[in-house]
Amino acid sequence: MSLEFFFRLAGMLLFGLGGFYLGQALVRAGGISPNDGVAAIIVTIVASGFIGFVITPFLTTRPYRALQQRIKQTPATDLLAAVTGLVLGLLIAVLLSFPLSLLPSPLREVLPMIAAVVFGLLGMSTLISRRRDFAQLFSGRLALRSTDATPALLDERSVLLDTSVIIDGRIADISRSGFLSGVMLVPRFVLNELQHIADSSDALRRNRGRRGLDILNRMQKDTARPLRVTDMDVDEVREVDDKLIALAKRLKCPVLTNDYNLNRVAEIQGVTVLNVNELANAVRLVFLPGESMRIEIIQEGKEIGQGVGYLDDGTMIVVEEGRRYIGATMNVIVTKVLQTAAGRMIFARPDLTSNN
Repeated sequence: MSLEFFFRLAGMLLFGLGGFYLGQALVRAGGISPNDGVAAIIVTIVASGFIGFVITPFLTTRPYRALQQRIKQTPATDLLAAVTGLVLGLLIAVLLSFPLSLLPSPLREVLPMIAAVVFGLLGMSTLISRRRDFAQLFSGRLALRSTDATPALLDERSVLLDTSVIIDGRIADISRSGFLSGVMLVPRFVLNELQHIADSSDALRRNRGRRGLDILNRMQKDTARPLRVTDMDVDEVREVDDKLIALAKRLKCPVLTNDYNLNRVAEIQGVTVLNVNELANAVRLVFLPGESMRIEIIQEGKEIGQGVGYLDDGTMIVVEEGRRYIGATMNVIVTKVLQTAAGRMIFARPDLTSNN
């Protein structure tokens, strides 16, 4: 038996009991005969019980679930600020209750209640609007506790990690380098997707999922930059990427990814995106036409006579007339640099003067 059905039965009994007393009162007030009075009471009991069976969930379980869902989706800083503001407001109301009780009736009965409501709401709204300052004053250094069901204190420098950037693995080196400040957050639904990938029957997907879990495990042991798992969820949407974007908007923090489609959708919705691929392209060595470099030509190019080599960061170097030098390490002169969607491509020609 579900909890809601139990409350329906309890409500039906309570309303039926109330209907019994209501029926008796109506019978006495209307001067109805005993036989008709019994029928009237039975009708009142049945009607009241039916009403109780229907409306009880809307008075008990439904509001509770709505409140629970609202609390689950509310950042912990807002919850902490609201509760603290309410307590402070009620304390002020208590201090004012004594002088207000000295006023003549009915002011001394009414004003303390009004003061409690006004100062409670005022305290909540004030601390929620200044929650960032309050959190910094309260904790000094904001963090999340991984053992909590909901986040503790959230810093605007925190970032959300998506599945692709975890599997990619470069985030571990980036976090260790100190370029990221704040806390790296992994929502529980992202962790569940990683586990689902790791349990896949496809060997490639299974290896990718296990790699992502290994990287998370390694990052959690790295105390240089905290990584926390949060149970905050967005039940209105089902897809992981949509949940991530909605959660980022709610928490007002960026998403760290290397997923091109997620990058574009998040930007359209006004969510800040930190793309690892864009970071990698930004920090690659810059070569200008006319500069010289030394590379090993390892394979043929697409065009006749071309040779291809690679820099340490994976940048492709296309060497015109370099096919004859395959397997050799030589100096080349940059002739052209192209930035494509796949990355940076450099065209060069052999530096015959330095190679002779």
